[in-house]
Amino acid sequence: THPLTGEPWPPIPDSLLDLWRQVSGYPNPPEACLINFYTPDAKMGLHQDRDEADFSAPVVSVSLGDDCLFRVGQTTRDGATKSFRLKSGDVVVLGGEGRLAFHGVDRIYPSTSALLKNGGRINLTLRRVTKPGETST
Repeated sequence: THPLTGEPWPPIPDSLLDLWRQVSGYPNPPEACLINFYTPDAKMGLHQDRDEADFSAPVVSVSLGDDCLFRVGQTTRDGATKSFRLKSGDVVVLGGEGRLAFHGVDRIYPSTSALLKNGGRINLTLRRVTKPGETST
């Protein structure tokens, strides 16, 4: 539920649920879709997605809009990293041994997509919050 209004969040769109089923390899649906907007000068430092109760569920990320330079590393902060360019429509799955890999966005490449009227990048991150059989609050 929304932390201020107490209202339920809207349902995850069917197209994203279909994508989850196609790429996640996980039998249960996602429970959350985090939406991040990146301005042309935005970055996100290396981090792990550790807020979920069950790390056997992957994190599925969808890039929309401007390209970005995405960096992914090991499960320790000081591990080696590799960077690659993500374009609008690209999907990244962090699962299995890579589920807790450190990752981040080094830079945005402005004006590489016409998807968003004023430019920028949107990232949709699908996550399973609870373990199967538990309920989220």
